[in-house]
Amino acid sequence: TAGVEKSYIVHYILPDFFNAFWNRRMALDRRNYKQLVETTSYISLKVGCYHIINKIVDDLRDENELYRKMVVETIDRVLYLNDNYTDDIDDKLEEQLIDGIIYVFSEQNDDSQTQSMLAMAAAADGSSAAAAAASSSHDLIILNGIARVLISLGIRCKPYLPQICGLIKHRLLSSSSKIRQEACDLISRIACVIFECNEIALLKHLATVLDELLGEEYPDVLGSILLAYKNIISVIGIQEYGALKIKDLVPKLTPIMKNRHEKVQENCIDLIGKIAEYGPEFVSPREWMRISYELLDILKAHKKNIRRCAVNTFGYISKAIGPQDIIEILLNNLRVQERQNRICTTVAIAIVAEQCSPFTVLAHLLNEYRVPELNVQNGVLKSLSFLFEYIHNESSNFLYVYPVISVLEDALSDRDLVHRQTAASCVKHLALGILSHYNHIGSIQDAIQHLLNYVWPNIFETSPHLVQAVNEAIDALRCALGAPIIFQYLLQGLFHPARKVRNVYWRIYNNLYLGNQDTLTMSYPYFKRTKNQTLKQHQNYVRHELLYIV
Repeated sequence: TAGVEKSYIVHYILPDFFNAFWNRRMALDRRNYKQLVETTSYISLKVGCYHIINKIVDDLRDENELYRKMVVETIDRVLYLNDNYTDDIDDKLEEQLIDGIIYVFSEQNDDSQTQSMLAMAAAADGSSAAAAAASSSHDLIILNGIARVLISLGIRCKPYLPQICGLIKHRLLSSSSKIRQEACDLISRIACVIFECNEIALLKHLATVLDELLGEEYPDVLGSILLAYKNIISVIGIQEYGALKIKDLVPKLTPIMKNRHEKVQENCIDLIGKIAEYGPEFVSPREWMRISYELLDILKAHKKNIRRCAVNTFGYISKAIGPQDIIEILLNNLRVQERQNRICTTVAIAIVAEQCSPFTVLAHLLNEYRVPELNVQNGVLKSLSFLFEYIHNESSNFLYVYPVISVLEDALSDRDLVHRQTAASCVKHLALGILSHYNHIGSIQDAIQHLLNYVWPNIFETSPHLVQAVNEAIDALRCALGAPIIFQYLLQGLFHPARKVRNVYWRIYNNLYLGNQDTLTMSYPYFKRTKNQTLKQHQNYVRHELLYIV
């Protein structure tokens, strides 16, 4: 059923609901607080944003900070559940809403009394962890709510942007590190709205102010500054921002990369990656090489996002200045002892190949494989595996099968288990990659089947990782060559006298049957009925129609 009608809720439920529950006392009890926010936001799905926001918008100017936080969180959740729909909000309510969020933002402070109140309210649940995280979650809720209101209003908030940006600039120059960080975080959230309102001059002015703050001593604040700077440059574009400013910005960012704070590192490398991707010509090749050497140390970072940003930046830089120098740096890094560093290096090599075409990198990798060192050879094989995984959609993928055959032959017949495991993974990605070029499979079928001959002897290995890699490679070769060819390899072992041999073959056959049951039909042997056999003894499974076309 449709349930209670909208008009009934508006006239009979909402007045008493807000009079009874929306007061300061509810904001102090955490459990009631959460239930009240959730209930109010779900009521908005029935009556719309206007009736809910209109009831609580004046409370944005309340003296109690916890109560203001509850109001902001409710408005944020109401707009989120209604897909940022604000068409029913009239001009008067719009002005009240903007005025309220400006007041909430300007009243944000870092006094100890407010922090202690937040901790007491969180500790009412008996949770020390909730009490410890109360302050940071409070700031996040306020910033998310303000950003949600501005994003929902979109172009309608253009008249208010000068006032909002003026307040942000004032708080950027505050003596409190917490206030400066909040201002930067708000810029990063609303940069897209300012751009949507075509206020490019405001964005450039904010970027200039942020540029002057790059000497910030607090790492949390510096990370927020870099994030805001990156979002501004992303929305207005490198070309619009200006060549001279970018040329002066990159040398300032290079020493910041040495900062070991995770937030600073991630946002700094991401910003450099944006510049390398969209405006590499504004920076000299020598500066890019200096940045590349700094990026090698960042591959040791504990946080995965930092390592991901670093390897992506290697790809953008190689596209800007050419892959030769970058590949030399990365191949030398394969000789280090730290495993995580080597793996990130192999991913970076594959990304460079993806950005600059594989033929620019493949010759260097094949030559490096000649080095008689396990780490280097294993790194080359991993790079080839990632390379074929990344370029599987390229039209020239099948052309790289023959050049790597000799390397894969050597690796698949090596005594080292890790070599064979990595080579099997490489064969898997190579075989899956050529599926998108079905017309060319016939021209390289002999090479793919040749690789199958080297993969197949590894089916009896006992190492779990190697077994998994070999099974995945055989499945990929089944897709590339077809099930009947794999079935011919299986026939010799399905009825072997040794049970352990039969188990291996039947496991592979089961995977084959699950993947290509229909194409196996033509592969089964056809036994003719002898003169001495009755029909029942022969169990006649003749497939006459199929035999016409096979």
